[in-house]
Amino acid sequence: MSLWWLVVAAVGLLILSLSVAAARHPSISPAEARVFHAVNQLPDWLHPMLWLPMQLGNLVVGTAVGLAIALLRGDIGIAVGVVLAMVLKVVVERIVRRRMEAFLSVRQRPGTSEEGAILRGDVPKSGPSFPSGHVILVAAIGTVIAPAMPAAWWWAPLLAVLLVMLGRVYVGAHNPLDVTAGLGAGLLLGGVVAAVIG
Repeated sequence: MSLWWLVVAAVGLLILSLSVAAARHPSISPAEARVFHAVNQLPDWLHPMLWLPMQLGNLVVGTAVGLAIALLRGDIGIAVGVVLAMVLKVVVERIVRRRMEAFLSVRQRPGTSEEGAILRGDVPKSGPSFPSGHVILVAAIGTVIAPAMPAAWWWAPLLAVLLVMLGRVYVGAHNPLDVTAGLGAGLLLGGVVAAVIG
């Protein structure tokens, strides 16, 4: 089973590498801007429905939910994995930002980098946004808790990750490559942690 999680980590590394390569340009590409606006301009009534899942990317909320699932399943190893994923999320996010340092002025929040961006809620207008820390956390913890869940429920962490990715672009917090980089970093981190604790 640990081989499976190493495959997940390898897929994460591939997604992260491709996202970083695509983001290392002097401007947001027209294709990325089109995807951003297509999602960001979805109707306002979606906001309440996407707000709750997005909270899973919050460091405290996502970790608490992961710990609750692990403890309900009676799996201390998974609980340790959730805490490891939470701590390592901060480290991985900083490493990726350091590797992207020369491009962080380009990879600003959409309020600065995307003309006409709609900002919903308390989304900051400026500041570096690559990669999405919310997506790193939910993808990492989702990967770590998956072994503690019945196989029939493995779709739930995947759905949570996709909703957080969609929500972060929808509210104007991130550009699309920010969230794909977060997905890659989260799968890489979660896959390694799941393999170690498995």
